[in-house]
This record gives sequence, C-alpha cells and structure tokens, in this order.
Amino acid sequence: MESVKDLIVDVNSTEISIALLENHRLIELNKESSQGHNYSVGDVYLGKVKKLLPALNAAFVDIGDEKEAFVHYLDLGLYFSSFDEFVRKLNSNVNPKDLYSRIKIGPVLQKEGRIENVLTPGQMMIVQIVKEPISTKGSRLTAEVSLAGRNIVLLPFAEKVSVSQKIVSKEEKRRLETLVRNILPKNYGAIIRTAAEGKNAAVLDAELMSLIEKWESSWNKIARSKSIQQLFTEYSKTTTVLRDLLNDSFSNIYINSEPVYEEARKYISLIAPEQEKIVKLYKENQPIFDHFEVTRQIKSAFGKVVPIRQGAYLVIEHTEALHVIDVNSGTRSKNKEQEQNTFDVNCFAAEEIARQLRLRDMGGIVIVDFIDMESNEHRNLLYKHMQELMKDDRAKHNVLPLTKFGLMQITRQRVRPATEINTTETCPVCHGTGKIAPSLLIDEAIERKLAFYVSEKGLKIFTLKTSPILGAYLTRGMFSTVGKWKRKYKCKIKLVEDTGFSVLQNELYDEKGGKLE
Repeated sequence: MESVKDLIVDVNSTEISIALLENHRLIELNKESSQGHNYSVGDVYLGKVKKLLPALNAAFVDIGDEKEAFVHYLDLGLYFSSFDEFVRKLNSNVNPKDLYSRIKIGPVLQKEGRIENVLTPGQMMIVQIVKEPISTKGSRLTAEVSLAGRNIVLLPFAEKVSVSQKIVSKEEKRRLETLVRNILPKNYGAIIRTAAEGKNAAVLDAELMSLIEKWESSWNKIARSKSIQQLFTEYSKTTTVLRDLLNDSFSNIYINSEPVYEEARKYISLIAPEQEKIVKLYKENQPIFDHFEVTRQIKSAFGKVVPIRQGAYLVIEHTEALHVIDVNSGTRSKNKEQEQNTFDVNCFAAEEIARQLRLRDMGGIVIVDFIDMESNEHRNLLYKHMQELMKDDRAKHNVLPLTKFGLMQITRQRVRPATEINTTETCPVCHGTGKIAPSLLIDEAIERKLAFYVSEKGLKIFTLKTSPILGAYLTRGMFSTVGKWKRKYKCKIKLVEDTGFSVLQNELYDEKGGKLE
C-alpha cells in the first residue's frame, strides 16, 4: 500500500515549523526562524576574502556572520575566473546583461592549483552556503553557484547540460536535453532533475525563467555596492521542503497562514500545476500541530529516552564528535527463543533509528549499540534492513555492517546543526523553587485578570488558552467556572485547550487575538 504523506505548516510570530507526516507518523521536522539573520544552505552572498590558509589550501571569507566562513580551493569551481571577472567589471555604468554574455567561460581552474594563486585578501567574491554554521565552525562555502528548482538546477557560467541518471529512457533524456539547451541563454548550464521526466516545455521554460530572473536580480546589488551583502536567499523553508519532497504520493499540505498558503500555492502552480489543489488553508480554532497530533509526537520523540514498542526503548546521547544510540529491550517479555527475540527488538529499533536520524537531522558519525546477536545471518539481515530503511533519507549517508561488538556505524551528511527540542518542563507550579502556591487559587488568579479587563478596559470578548487539564477543571460539572464568569461579567469567553501548555499554564487573548498580560 502506498504511504500517505501530509505536510503540516505551523506559522507563528517567531518561527515557521514544518512537519512531514507519513501515515500520520512524524518523519521530519523543520524550523525556520522568522526573526533575525539566518545563514542557511543555498543562500548566496557577496563576501570578502579575509585570510588565506596555504597549509589547508583554503581561505576564510567574511559574509557578515560572527564566525568567518570557510572555502576550500576545490570548492571554487571549474570556472571561478568567469565569476571573478564578472564581479570585478560589474558597476552601475555597464549593462549587466551585456557584460554577462560577453564574458568568456574559462579557463578551467587547475585541479592541483594553489589558493594563493587565485585569491588575495580583500578580494570580493560570490559564494554560496553549502553547510550551515555548526558549533564553533563557520559556514562552509562554494564559489560554484547553483540555483535549484523542482525540475532543473540552473548553473551560471557553465556550458554543460546534464540529465539525472535516474531517468532511464534514452529518448526522454534526449528530449529533455534538447529542450533545455534550446531555451538556455548564453553562459548558462543546467542539471535536469528526475522530477522533470515527462514534463512539458511550458513547465520547464517557466521554471528556468524564474531561476534566471532570481540570479539576474542580484546583479544590481553588486553593481551598486561592492560590500559584504546577501545577494539572494533560497526560497523560504516551506517552498524548499516542497521542492525537495513534493511527489505524487503527497495527499495534503495544510497551512495555518494565508500569506504562506498563497506563496506555497503559487510555487506549486509553477512546479507542478496538477498538484495545486492539495494545498489547503487550515482555519480551525485548535492549534494546527495539536489537531494533527504533531505536538504529542514531538514530545515523545525528542527526549533522551525514546520508547519503541513492547517495552523496548532507545537512549540517544549527543556529543561534539558523534551521536550515540543505545538499544535496550527494557521490560519486553522474553520468549523461548532468545536470539529471535533479540533480533526482533533490533529490527524495531532500526526502524525508529532511521526515523530519528531524519527527524533530528543528526549528521556526522552515529554509533548504534544494538543488542548482541550470536547469529551471523541475523547480523547480516539487520544490516540489510537498516540500509533499506535509510533508502528514503535525502541526506547522503553510509551504513557499515555490525562489528563483532554489535556496533553499527552510520555516517550522515551534516549540513546544519541537529534539531534539539527540550521536552522537559520546569515545574509549572513551583517554577523550580520547590515551593508552591495553593493550586486551588488558579481560578481566582484568572478571574482577577478577567475582571480587570472587563471593568477597567471595557473588553467583552475573550479567548482563554489553557492546558487540557486546567481546561477540564474550569469546565467540569453543570455549573462550570467558565459559565459562572460569563454570567457574572456579562462577557463571551471561548476556551481553547493547547497540549503544548504545562499543567497550570494559561493565557488570555482579546477579540483580535492580542495577548493580554
């Protein structure tokens, strides 16, 4: 049976959270802050060379971050000289399109060359982030800029048009290559992605033109000022996730913000017009992540101890150098066949580990301590099972067979810090002090706030957000507390329960959704 994939997008004032559910089970979680400056994979900057590192054949580049970014000689790309000439000659007195098309592509950068022969401190260069800042390290950069679309990756200052190896039909490969070559302007190359298979000329042409427009719109920034600046960013996290994940098995995309909904709908109408109808605006009162039980899954999946099934569990530890996962059988009942029992637990654990790697975006080296098995056949089966489970993971990865100590080593591409969500809560009653006020008085505290806003501010319509436990307490019985307040203060109160709230947490909002302190 084909799996059903739902994308849930939760937009609030500080961040956008994107959850990918497969058969209603949380598989991936992405968070994008809507405040401050982010340095994200795919963003393109005009940077300044700060310092050369001849011993490493690399350089530090200032892109405006506190940590200096790093570029290796081999990441300058084959045609760095063309990009460099373009940056040096581009100013407000020249026509950028004429200049771009006049620049000769080449000469090719020598593979065994030295960084000091190509870059000098103070030089301005166009760079793109390939790895976000992690821990004490700055961003990793490339000077070979590429703009990824759903069907095509645009390559400025390149000549090649290559087609994805996953497209098997030679006729289709030829059709796509001829089509793209005919619509590409001078000094552009392209990589045709697997998703382009079967797409007509109009869809590919529209996407290509939008990518070219994005690249060319950054030229005026360089012409105006040769200073450190962001030239353009990848699409927002929402559209980036759509671009990389969207396929025919997607059934729904739910978004709780109209502007983001319109952006996603517009983007999908460009890359896959037949899929536009799956984007839906969520208008219910209940928080979107609660409605689809995402909050509950986040709470259970991001702790140090992760339950699997039938009493077995994982313990996940993070260190600077690597991630360690320990598999425990816990209270799982032992059947007569101990070896089979161990193999079953390890297989359940492997399924959860593959999910956790994607969910937390864990990268670098991951060591898994499976429960020891004596049978070589079981070890090989577990290894193959793990490889199969990791097949859908978009990050580059490598799984090694189990060692004689029962350890499995997995390397996974690390392009951004692992997602860490603290699932523990400070005691909501004592706030960590160990002393509590009488919990009986919580309704009095809410009533005092309510009375103030009714009598002093003249408000008549409220929304009260509480935890499910407090909500049940305030609405219990025929003569509920909330009903009593409505009659006493002649006001309207809508109670909304939020599973993300701690036991006695509550928030009062006015008619327009403004929080009342």
